[in-house]
Amino acid sequence: MGSAARTRPARRRWRIAVVPIALATIGSFLAPVSAAPPSPSVITADPSEQLHDRFTLAELPAPPTAPSTDAGSCTHTINPHDTGCLRPAWGALGAVGAYYPSSDYMLIGAQFAGAPTSGPTSGYTGSQVLLVHTDGKTFPNGDPWKCLTCGVAYPANFGSASGNNTFTYPINGFHDGKRALAGSAVIDCGSYQFADPRCTPAQLRAYPLYWDNGTGKPGQLREARLNPDDRHIGFSYLITSATQFDEYSFAGTLGFDPANSRYDIGGVRVLYNPAPAYQPYTVESGNRLRFNPAGMIGEFRGWTADGRSALGIQSYESDNIDAWATDNVTGRSRLLTRHAMYTDPMAASPDGRHLLSEQLLGSGRMDFLGGMQGVPPLTDQAGTTGHVSGLHDNVNRRFFLPHLVDPTTGRSEQLEPDGNWNTAADPAWLADSSAAVWAENLACGANPTPHTCADSTEPGGRNSRVMIARFPGFGPTPPPSVPTAPDTTWGLPYQPGQAIPARPHLAAGSYTVRGSASGTAEVVVTENSSKSLVMTLAVTYSDFSDTPGVVLNGTESVVRESDSAISAMTLHENLRMTGRHRGTKQTSEPNGFTMSPALLQSNFQVTGTLTITIDGHTYTQPANGT
Repeated sequence: MGSAARTRPARRRWRIAVVPIALATIGSFLAPVSAAPPSPSVITADPSEQLHDRFTLAELPAPPTAPSTDAGSCTHTINPHDTGCLRPAWGALGAVGAYYPSSDYMLIGAQFAGAPTSGPTSGYTGSQVLLVHTDGKTFPNGDPWKCLTCGVAYPANFGSASGNNTFTYPINGFHDGKRALAGSAVIDCGSYQFADPRCTPAQLRAYPLYWDNGTGKPGQLREARLNPDDRHIGFSYLITSATQFDEYSFAGTLGFDPANSRYDIGGVRVLYNPAPAYQPYTVESGNRLRFNPAGMIGEFRGWTADGRSALGIQSYESDNIDAWATDNVTGRSRLLTRHAMYTDPMAASPDGRHLLSEQLLGSGRMDFLGGMQGVPPLTDQAGTTGHVSGLHDNVNRRFFLPHLVDPTTGRSEQLEPDGNWNTAADPAWLADSSAAVWAENLACGANPTPHTCADSTEPGGRNSRVMIARFPGFGPTPPPSVPTAPDTTWGLPYQPGQAIPARPHLAAGSYTVRGSASGTAEVVVTENSSKSLVMTLAVTYSDFSDTPGVVLNGTESVVRESDSAISAMTLHENLRMTGRHRGTKQTSEPNGFTMSPALLQSNFQVTGTLTITIDGHTYTQPANGT
């Protein structure tokens, strides 16, 4: 692709990508399509509910690629400027971050390799942060990129969870242009902005984040993300053991501690509250269940443009995980995406008008499970979310595709038409909100193992690249001044060392959900003897309709196969959809569709089958291990 822009009016691009289009659609959002051979039919957004913003798609420049990871393989011949080489493997280019002083630049995480073991170029190795020109210009040495951190030591083993002990993920720039959150550290160039020639690795310092969790050691941070007010910060804490798999999100305020050369996180609150007002379903008189959009964090994914709400992911429809914004003060949640199948990497434009959401919608990966719309997230309350989310990658490949989203309506538009590439977390926007930027990896993972798609045509055969989608109709608008955001007072205050209250669940009993348009869903829940887990949850639908044009009848249930938080989960599905569209969701019986706990580690291992049909189109599961 190179760096040449590819201009495609979105409406025309849609017609090219999906001809012939199936005439039937589901509700307002879903349409089975037949892609060009040999791609299978996949579910994607209905054109009537798509955005149709024109955009140009181009590739940002990157360092040359080393032929191997061997020391010294990045030679002067490969890079005459002696400013390093990317490693050739999958994932060499990663998260991106805004550089607020100028939209002529973008912060990009990169993995270097091939540097010599000594000498002036030995620092061009490992995980680094680049400042990259987005305007076609170069730095004084002739490179369109500048390595900010090459030669700078990362604060190793200092409160960083797996995946965060490098500079490369996530990356969030401060508005002063002199600092950026990079992994679980803040890089700081003192008096100089990153684009200033005087900002060199010799000038730059890396200060670790410090969270006091009461253990006497720095708390383990996962995926910390900076609030646009440059003061608040959010992060996650993952609990994995033989008996527990859970993730909690936290928020606090940053304060520099010069005596200890670190950034302390104070005033910490858990983005969670066990009170009934913040649960997905509330129980009303007569054991009626009402969907309750509050506290929908699930996993913390960042902040809205004004910093007043936290971004998170949670189910709005069954076996789907969408994006939400949860108000820092009230805890009320607002749905941002609609039927994304699964999303977690996302970024709000600085002007707040758009969201770049990386979704599985359009990939075909989850069509067999989440393709039927209008099904309320009832079986999800039995603890299937971890298994469902495990489908988003298979270790070698993430199935994400970039979507432009209008967060007020959920209307969306897929931006990457090349099926050989999938997006990588996290995306970002230019400071003037005129363009979105994301990294991509070759869809089959690193060649040659597994070697299931075309070899990379990128320079040096690298398996990653960084794309920029420019929107002629957007701005440019100056980055807004973001006042200090309110603290997340709806969440529980956290004291170092305190135990976090267990997550509540629906108690054993019988419940009724009334459809907003018609019908009912009768729900029966059983618990284990200690009342700590839901063991079964069964639903019977009778002319149930929450979505225009979608009427549900039939049954579905989920069974926890062991009295343990980490367990196989078995689905039994016999749903029929009528109305404007006809469809079924069915499992093989009598044994159903059992999802192994291996899915929690993104290893697709199931027994039985689960199949969705929509208006004559059939969607089946992937093979085990893929």
